[in-house]
Amino acid sequence: MKVSVLTLGCKVNKYESDVLLGLFKEKGYEISDKLEKADIYIINTCAVTNEAERKSRQMIARCQKLNPKAKIYVCGCASQHNPQQFLNKADFIKGVAGKEKLVEELKSNIDVETVPTNYVSHPWAVQTRERAYIKIQDGCNNFCSYCIIPYLRGRSRSRNFDEIINEVANLSEDVKEIVLTGINLSDFKINGEKGLVKLLKKLDEFGKRIRLSSMEEGVLDEEFVKELKKLKNFCPHFHLSLQSGSETVLKRMNRHYTPDEFFASCQLIRKYFPLAGITTDVIVGFPNESEKEFLETVQFVNKVKFSGLHIFPYSKREGTVAAKFEDMNGEIKRQRVRSLKDVDKKLRKEFIESNDFVEVLIEEKVNEYFVGFSKNYIKCFVKDENIKVGDVLQAKIIKLFKDGALCEKKQKNA
Repeated sequence: MKVSVLTLGCKVNKYESDVLLGLFKEKGYEISDKLEKADIYIINTCAVTNEAERKSRQMIARCQKLNPKAKIYVCGCASQHNPQQFLNKADFIKGVAGKEKLVEELKSNIDVETVPTNYVSHPWAVQTRERAYIKIQDGCNNFCSYCIIPYLRGRSRSRNFDEIINEVANLSEDVKEIVLTGINLSDFKINGEKGLVKLLKKLDEFGKRIRLSSMEEGVLDEEFVKELKKLKNFCPHFHLSLQSGSETVLKRMNRHYTPDEFFASCQLIRKYFPLAGITTDVIVGFPNESEKEFLETVQFVNKVKFSGLHIFPYSKREGTVAAKFEDMNGEIKRQRVRSLKDVDKKLRKEFIESNDFVEVLIEEKVNEYFVGFSKNYIKCFVKDENIKVGDVLQAKIIKLFKDGALCEKKQKNA
């Protein structure tokens, strides 16, 4: 019996899918995380935008096409938000909480539980790649005006420190990089106090590269960045959620910083990590976003010189404060997305060309190229018969290539 667990959305969802894969493996199932023929499909859904929910529904049809007789089970944020949209499409509907129960009790029903107020321990995730996602936090207290996730995931809560360390200690030697994930990673606490630095110091002892997923600007004071600089294995890649470069839009979004404060945080990063990759999220077409406000965002992302942008047209989410505002014309949103994508292309090019030698973790082979990411998150393509998946190597950037850089392995005497 084969089970395929398919993930939409964030790295937290991916980690929770990997937990499910591990549980099914223990039960004797053949497991997969790919869209391929299986007897059971579990679709771990996303609800961050309307488009994400649409893709979650579409995934059901794609699974049914592969195997019309397969059982299909749905869980995650989209089914927590609106389980009715999956009725008569899925055999069983779960929400955000208690996903691991899918292994024990699969039935034709809806079972969307109340989101817990405390962090609930779960079995460890099965790790099938050279990069391991480790979930350390869940939920969010920020309540940005456009975001539905706090209503679906609940309030911020942190995983037990010792539990995290034990999971990392039991990772295979084949795992060369740890990616810490959470809905609001910046809010990780130990006994109610800020705990990210303490955790990172302990994880640094394992000798594996350490990467942080999405962060909030407010955590980046000088003491914090200084401590990151002391770590031997830290990957200098910071994904800081901006959302808008316009101060007036940020206020309407209920984001608790100004563009100047955000810029100062980026400057602080580059003081200690001159070649750090700084990526960000930008929402365009937020309700009542004027042309002037949009141009302020364009000017700001050029000023920061991000290494990459994740660009999203604003998506109205019922139940949020922003849903009460009048939505913008769709064509204006699309034009602004295209405009900002041109900026993104230019910024990525400039960032790659500012690098020379990089450390690369090889994660897969695609045709004749070995592919992986540098510490500062440049996608690197290396054509060399003497390397293999799992290698960590020093490489020289040759030129722009596909969605990253063509590199060659640095020779020991070079």
